[in-house]
Amino acid sequence: MNTLKKIAGKVLYAIAKLISIILDVLTKIIETIVTIVGGIAKGFIALIGMGGCLLVFMLAGPLGFALLLHPAVLLTILFFVIFPILGTKFVSYLKYIKYIITEYLFDRAYYLMDGISYQFKSFNGYKDKYKKMEYERKRKEQQRRQEEQQKEWEEKFRQWNEYQNYQRRNNGHTNYEWYGQNTGYDNQTYANPTSEFKSKYEKSCDLLGVGYDADKYQIKLAYRKKAKEYHPDLNKSPNATEMFQQINNAYEFLSDGNIERYKNMI
Repeated sequence: MNTLKKIAGKVLYAIAKLISIILDVLTKIIETIVTIVGGIAKGFIALIGMGGCLLVFMLAGPLGFALLLHPAVLLTILFFVIFPILGTKFVSYLKYIKYIITEYLFDRAYYLMDGISYQFKSFNGYKDKYKKMEYERKRKEQQRRQEEQQKEWEEKFRQWNEYQNYQRRNNGHTNYEWYGQNTGYDNQTYANPTSEFKSKYEKSCDLLGVGYDADKYQIKLAYRKKAKEYHPDLNKSPNATEMFQQINNAYEFLSDGNIERYKNMI
């Protein structure tokens, strides 16, 4: 009986491994296609930007209008617009499916081969674990981006302060009202980041709908409400994805360090 269980476990393990390989290959293929299609679309947009007036003039005529209405042209445009979006979502779905199926099968295989108890009794347990893992991954990624932004602004202010000190030592005074660009002691060009920082901070607060004197708890609460309102899975309006990204960017910028920096400025 134990031998049969071990054989069944090895077969189940092999099936799980095969499914994992197939889904990995499929995911990689779709990711590659999405990257290529997205790159072509961005290149075409850049081309339009460089010769936009000429292109509009060409398409404004009867020939251009007829060309745009041609089914093949319309399908091509839709493909380059929609595929990168749907492809990215499909890749995420494949990763989700791969995790819950393979983890379920691997656990059952280990149980049959070695008697190791599996984590969950049903798929739902693996689904919940994957969602928690994804939430934690996104949280850490967001935290990493916040820390990078924090370091970037700290570096800007550090360089500006060093330039001010250089001016003070060499000229006997510092022009703190000069918001233009300046060449410092190391022949690098610097600009006072105060105005840019304040503008970005206030725009981020406006986007989340909080006052400029809001604390981190008020900002976090406003972010959760806005993120839920514009989440692409819940909000089907055309600009939902763009707004959701802007909301995330605003929240990442409004880190604890930047909140403190802004309060010290006013």
